[in-house]
Amino acid sequence: MTIGSLALVLHAHLPFVRHPEDENFLEEDWLYEAISETYLPLLLVFDRLVEEGIAFRLTLTLSPPLLSMLGDGLLMGRYARRLDALCELGAREVHRTRNDPVFGPIAHFHRSHFESLRTAFHGRYQRDLVGAFRALQDAGVLEIITCGATHGFLPLMQQTPEAVRAQVSVAANHYRLHFGRNPPGIWLPECGYFPGVERFLAAEGIRYFFVDTHGLTDATPRPLNGPFAPIYTEVGVAAYGRDPESSQQVWSAEHGYPGDPAYREFYRDIGWELELEQVRPFVQSTGARKNTGFKYHRITGKTRDKQPYVPEAARARAAVHAGHFLFNRQRQFEWLADKVQGRSPVVVAPYDAELFGHWWFEGPWFLDALLRKVALEQDTFRLVTPSDDLAAFPENQVATPPLCSWGAGGYAQMWLDGSNDWIYRHLHHCARLMVALAKDFPEPSTLRRRVLNQAARELLAAQASDWAFILKTGTMVEYALRRTREHLEHFQRLHDQVRQDTIDEAALTAREGTLNLFPEIDYRVYRPL
Repeated sequence: MTIGSLALVLHAHLPFVRHPEDENFLEEDWLYEAISETYLPLLLVFDRLVEEGIAFRLTLTLSPPLLSMLGDGLLMGRYARRLDALCELGAREVHRTRNDPVFGPIAHFHRSHFESLRTAFHGRYQRDLVGAFRALQDAGVLEIITCGATHGFLPLMQQTPEAVRAQVSVAANHYRLHFGRNPPGIWLPECGYFPGVERFLAAEGIRYFFVDTHGLTDATPRPLNGPFAPIYTEVGVAAYGRDPESSQQVWSAEHGYPGDPAYREFYRDIGWELELEQVRPFVQSTGARKNTGFKYHRITGKTRDKQPYVPEAARARAAVHAGHFLFNRQRQFEWLADKVQGRSPVVVAPYDAELFGHWWFEGPWFLDALLRKVALEQDTFRLVTPSDDLAAFPENQVATPPLCSWGAGGYAQMWLDGSNDWIYRHLHHCARLMVALAKDFPEPSTLRRRVLNQAARELLAAQASDWAFILKTGTMVEYALRRTREHLEHFQRLHDQVRQDTIDEAALTAREGTLNLFPEIDYRVYRPL
């Protein structure tokens, strides 16, 4: 008999990036890299396990912007061409290294890897990755949950509660459109919680959300079981807390598995290292360098002298680390067995999905080995989703978490400091204008409705926490500035056109074709509370 439950949670999200005007827009690479390095490899791992009858349960966020991009014909066509280019690069690299006994085998490995992804994308999945994930949910191995509509950081939106409601409601409706059911849970963007947000979750039938560890340990009243059991908020929506030990073992490059010397080095890529003429067709059309996905070195250690990558050794190390993770969870549950009151403990291990494959190339191998070991080599704990846990233990303590996040410092400093604080006066102002529009135009004409719906899309896009995060970290700052200003300016222009009855239908049609997020949106989600 098992003595505890482990909830593995992968949070998959990317900001909505779609530029029809440019076939080779650099920031669209975020999506293409994530598909090749994370989403396709994970799908292949999960499908193989299902085909082999290996039982597992796992929770996966698919954020609305990511769902929209994965279902977008323009972007998927561009990704298909990107895969073709990677396969061509693989053939060239095999030829270039044909007499190199060290790097030749690594080139062969990469060529085979990308060719197998192309076969899977076109053959097994018919370019429909959302459908592939949905099939896994229907098969009972994945529980797919939603996120904020555009990953807006909700604690900094609470002064306009209608804006918070819109982030939750639009996301829930988008989930229903894709999966034909209510979202069972939600990943609050950045795990950003503030007291009261749960009433918007309850209104959409959402049963649970996640907070960082201190979201439970600092809750009021203090939970008896710490982060090893959920709490119910006053409206009955459950909060699950992150287990710091299991999280750090995996995600920490310093103390966790991804920093192992055998694993592939992320920062060494032939796109930067070969002569420009050798990679020109596979980098920016301007000749600017970028990553190609062909990486021939392993981490080796804290040295510039990186040794060649050995895929077989890396896969073996991933299996060792999976065994180590399993051993530690077994010992953890044995320690917790008599310390959790009224139920068996649940350990929640949440990660950014892109860690598995993108940042840590061997991550999908690790997950494959771990899920097999859990199913076949132990009976100490079982894998669950939060829905499984709530079904098994429907009675839990009632408490209220504090305002919290899983960002650095645990609160809001990543999204509100001197680098990005200027955006909020504009976001708050536009949110108030949107609420007023929803109040003043309850039954508009068809054309005006289109303008109001597009204004809602622009506001949601401007609220994405990704832009404030980029401004804080100092990466791709110009793009984050451009997107923030662009959406705010378009919102203001649309607002004025509605108020002044000066609608430019041609410009509206063009904008609808560019920011085509949430075709099902109803701007009245911003109606006053």
